[in-house]
Amino acid sequence: MKASAKRVLVVAATVLVLGGVNWSILAKERIKTNGELILLALAPIDPRSLMQGDYMALRFAIANQIPATDSGSIALLVGPDRVAVANPDQHAAGLRIRYRIRNGQVWIGTNAYFFEEGTAEQYANANFGEFRVDRDSGEAVLVGLRDDAR
Repeated sequence: MKASAKRVLVVAATVLVLGGVNWSILAKERIKTNGELILLALAPIDPRSLMQGDYMALRFAIANQIPATDSGSIALLVGPDRVAVANPDQHAAGLRIRYRIRNGQVWIGTNAYFFEEGTAEQYANANFGEFRVDRDSGEAVLVGLRDDAR
């Protein structure tokens, strides 16, 4: 293969990769801007590993109701695309939330919340994850943490 053809392939591959990354970023930003607000209760987590560096490890209570296998019969499991039906608040009745299985655990949106260095105390009383959810796809983006007063 000629050097010029290799350059064209490298440039095309680079443009394709960067285009895909930017498309993903734009999709998440659209969800953050236009998605429906829901709060999911945080599940208890080992306090010894609650704060590590500049992030908080997260686990959501609804994840405990979803089997960590592909063959569950629980009502929250809807087909192969793994969509849980959440009803955490009155205004979000029937909202579908996409989840994934990672390392044998149900993973909703994220398992960590990153924050600015030195602000860990601000999040110590967090009891809810604040999500924006795309009603059509069920894709959830964690946008914040809230305390008991929501």
